[in-house]
This record gives sequence, structure tokens and C-alpha cells, in this order.
Amino acid sequence: MENLFSIKAVNIIQLMLAPAVMISACGLLLLSLNNRYSLLANRIRLLNEEKRRLLLKAGEKALDTEENVRLASIAKQIEALVYRLKLVRNAVLYLVSAVSLFVLTSILLGLSSIFVVQKMDTFIIATFLVGMLLVFIGVFFAGFESKKGFDIIKFEVISHE
Repeated sequence: MENLFSIKAVNIIQLMLAPAVMISACGLLLLSLNNRYSLLANRIRLLNEEKRRLLLKAGEKALDTEENVRLASIAKQIEALVYRLKLVRNAVLYLVSAVSLFVLTSILLGLSSIFVVQKMDTFIIATFLVGMLLVFIGVFFAGFESKKGFDIIKFEVISHE
């Protein structure tokens, strides 16, 4: 009987660790996205500071054509970067939600070994699958943000040729 319990305990622990693999994968994605978020936010701050300096200069004297072009370019860049920042934010929110569902899945697996509740297996599977769906949506947002970043760089390179 004791051996049967230890086998069951090992199986339960293995089941509880399966969502941990997804937690770890999401953690790596979140690390990358948080870095990207910080870089985008810092770039927006730098552009805003440059915009402020140009506007202060405009208050003192009229800006020349090059400065006006730069001001328009800054406004366009800030708009694009804010859009990208929103995409990264969305990816982060979906991935964090997925992690919370994977943690909940692990907890439910542990509780299901202690308490017998009808339909618990269905709820556990549904929780895990919704977590996977959130990972998919988060990765979609991250991929779309990467594409937008590339499109912006491509536009800047073509417009300066």
C-alpha cells in the first residue's frame, strides 16, 4: 500500500510539473518582452526630450526647414513607438495571464489528488488549454510588434535613400 501511495505521489508531482514547463517558457518570453518594453519606453522619452528642446528653441526664434522636418519626424516616430509599446504591453499581459493559469493548473492538480470533485479533470484541462491560448495570443502580439518594428526601420531606410 505504501509503495502504491508513493507511485501515485510521483505521478501527481509529475502532472503538477507539466505546467511548470510552460511557466518557464513564458518566463523567458516575458524577460525578452520586458527588455523590449524598456528599450521602447526609453526611446520615447529621448524623443520627447528632443521634441521639448526643439519646441523651446521655436519659442525663441523660428525653426529652419531642417528643424521642422526633424520635429515632424519625431512626432511620427513617437506615434509608431507608442503603438509598438502597446503591442508589447498586450503580449506581456497575455503571457502573465497564461502563467497565472498554469500556476492555477498546478494547484488544481495537487488539490485533485487530495479531494475528489466531479468534473475537476475537465476544469483542469480547460484551465491549461485557456493558458495555452493566452500564450498563443501573447506570442502573436510579440510577433506583430517585431514586424511593425521591422516595417518602421524599412521605411526609415527607404525614406533616407
